[in-house]
Amino acid sequence: MGKDKKAKGIWVFIEQFEHAALDISWELLGKSRELADKAGEKLIALVMGDNVEHIAQEAVHRGADEVFLVEDELLEHYKCENYTYAAYKVIKKNKPNQLIMGATPNGRDIAGRLAVKLKTGLTADVVSLDTTKDGIMLGQVPGFGGSVLAVIKCEVARPQMATVRPGIFEAIPIDKKRKGKIHKIDADLDKKYETTKLIKLQKVEGVDISKAKRLVAGGRGLGGDVSALKELAELLDADIGVTRPLCDDGLFPRDHQVGSTGVTVKPEITINFGISGAAHYTAGINKSNTIISINNDPNAIIFEYSDYEVIGDVNKIMPLLIEKLKAKLMKEVKQ
Repeated sequence: MGKDKKAKGIWVFIEQFEHAALDISWELLGKSRELADKAGEKLIALVMGDNVEHIAQEAVHRGADEVFLVEDELLEHYKCENYTYAAYKVIKKNKPNQLIMGATPNGRDIAGRLAVKLKTGLTADVVSLDTTKDGIMLGQVPGFGGSVLAVIKCEVARPQMATVRPGIFEAIPIDKKRKGKIHKIDADLDKKYETTKLIKLQKVEGVDISKAKRLVAGGRGLGGDVSALKELAELLDADIGVTRPLCDDGLFPRDHQVGSTGVTVKPEITINFGISGAAHYTAGINKSNTIISINNDPNAIIFEYSDYEVIGDVNKIMPLLIEKLKAKLMKEVKQ
């Protein structure tokens, strides 16, 4: 879209699936409410789908000043050409200053397509988001495997765009007393222009450790044997997180990877086993309420981020911990 002094408002793309907004959408709306207040901008939600007016209303209750609601039966399921065309039409006419989207598979897809059509920049996979008082977006992104965090800004082109990783920000509570405008927009879609066809919708079950209440995390110090880590997770009713090397070695799928190049977590407790504490990992756990770390290196960086530290060999400590937990559970069963 290029430089445009008329560009106003912070927009959030509210991604939905089967008529329910994804958590990332409310996380972004919550953070953007804070940014909009700081910059003196309106907060505007973009809701797209079929029969999703209830989501538009919820967006108002969660902080949006206005909502652009685009409903059409051709938007029931995400198809890149339909969503891109409809979103581009609304954005080009209304000229947002900032456009923030979730770094989900569909969010990344439509964000890249829109950035090209709008002739603007896109800051991808943001892990921290801020704005200046004059409306310049500041997006912090990891680089070089997460060892460097760079702040990126787009001073000329509009809208300023960013995709943000899930689990980083907090959604604000619903306030049903909040009022806001909902603008209903005609998508002007025609099925004959579709280039993709939905044959079958298949859900793939995976894990979402960003919502973990308890997390046991393992690193290279486990020596490649993750059986004890899995057993501990089961005994503690916890989710499993790992550092990048364990995913690279094929011991866990990528959705278990924690850090600036993986998932950001906010559990009540995180227990780290054999993790040194590189910056790209600690960036993913620093919002944990309590952090316990076990490492045989007394100078391990992970201890700087920990509430409790245990210096010792994880491969000796973990079996003892498993034994104690089993004994405790047996005692509870007998009682």
